[in-house]
Amino acid sequence: MAAHTPPPSGTTASGRLSFTGWLVCSIAAIGFAFDIYELLMLPLVARPALLELGGFQPGSPGFLRWVGLLFYVPALCGGLFGLLGGYLTDRLGRRRVLTWSILVYAFAAFAAGFSTSLWMLLICRCLVFVGVCVEFVAAVAWLAELFPDPKQRERVLGYTQAFSSIGGLMVAIANGLAIQWGPSLPAIQIPSWLSFLGAIGPGHEHEAWRYTLMSGLIPALPLILIRPFLPESPVWAAKRAAGTLKRPSIRALFAPDLRRTTIAATIGFACTLGVAFGAIQQMPQMVPGLAEVKAASAAASDKAGVAARGKGEADEAKLAAVARGAAARVGQTAAAEYTKMQELGGLVGRCLMAAVLAGALAWGWKLRLLQLPGLLLTPLVFWFFLRVPNTVFFEIPLEWAHLGRLPVTTMSLGIFLVGLVTVGQLSFWGNYLPHVFPVHLRGTGESFAANIGGRMIGTSAAAVTSLVAGWMPYESAPLKFSSAAAIVGTTICLIGLVAGFFLPEPRATIDD
Repeated sequence: MAAHTPPPSGTTASGRLSFTGWLVCSIAAIGFAFDIYELLMLPLVARPALLELGGFQPGSPGFLRWVGLLFYVPALCGGLFGLLGGYLTDRLGRRRVLTWSILVYAFAAFAAGFSTSLWMLLICRCLVFVGVCVEFVAAVAWLAELFPDPKQRERVLGYTQAFSSIGGLMVAIANGLAIQWGPSLPAIQIPSWLSFLGAIGPGHEHEAWRYTLMSGLIPALPLILIRPFLPESPVWAAKRAAGTLKRPSIRALFAPDLRRTTIAATIGFACTLGVAFGAIQQMPQMVPGLAEVKAASAAASDKAGVAARGKGEADEAKLAAVARGAAARVGQTAAAEYTKMQELGGLVGRCLMAAVLAGALAWGWKLRLLQLPGLLLTPLVFWFFLRVPNTVFFEIPLEWAHLGRLPVTTMSLGIFLVGLVTVGQLSFWGNYLPHVFPVHLRGTGESFAANIGGRMIGTSAAAVTSLVAGWMPYESAPLKFSSAAAIVGTTICLIGLVAGFFLPEPRATIDD
């Protein structure tokens, strides 16, 4: 049996990362970064896309309905096809599935930038989610099996996953750059051979949300160059070569020895993403309600109206559209800036969790270190902070790099901390899941917890929050979303804390 086992390809004889190990970590980090980059585009582009493609006003029934559809339908597709991708990861190998999943989500995101209708945008987002859901599972299994030393494995998994938060920061920066530089970029026109899908309306060829979506093509470029040098998982390849690799099946996840693991991990992962999508990712809907943002939007609207009149524009409808556009750009910019603070919190949380994961603390307490403060912070930030004056302490200018600014306010510090305790939990799941499923079920088990639990059930919290927002007795759309996020997020935090007590300690080795 041992004759079929190749030496670990991620490390040298001295235990250091080999060239192949660094290469694998690099492509995994890029994959993780752009996983979140692709997912976090939607909160930034949903508002302007619905205004342009649907003509819906924020807070209206049509707006709320489409926000729910754009958040949940792609997650549903991603969960179902992600489960299939996990099965294929166990059948066909980690590397092959990883490669194709990245290519799928990169090219789908690029195509979404040419959307001529909300339905086209929805279909493209579904394909993006499918690729992202499969990539996470394949990458985690691949990394876990490439590094035999337990502490090194936890560090590699933890710190490569930290790039997810860098991806979230990158998309906020990309959106800010698109808002600033969009008018000077080449106009976006749908290719002639796709003209049957419709046309991009006059005046909308430079919309920032389109450029933000199209930037999702970036991860495909290094992958195409590096792909020939990437190794297959040595553990999976050895078992396949020896003929001892069993067929994966979903039924096996509910055998007596795995049932508790599967159910508890699925609920726990669902709760972590539920807080992220049901509360944190609703921030762009809340930021326009902050007093200083409303004041800046009103000033920009008045200035744009005066400028348009100065150029001889007399049509009141066009003047109103110009004013609304100027106000919307201020709101989008502020939302991108607050998203940067959220993602910085997530980055710190992932790095802290990577350090904790390499320690000797029991796995359940590693998770509760973040769950307990999350249960306190979620209602505080989302219910109270939008109802009290948002104190602006200072701003960190990033104009030297044309990246806007980082607002340091009551609300931004709150969202920083909520991002820290919530996003850090995602790194916990990425490290925990490979340890609790055997090799032949690793992709399938990870996929069930991450995709059925996290992507399908967890992300549905966004639709629930939109629904609850519609029930809130307030005129202000930001206040509706803030209240709903607090109710939904706090409830999910409590469920996740309870589920964590049912998680079993992982097996000693991942090679069986």
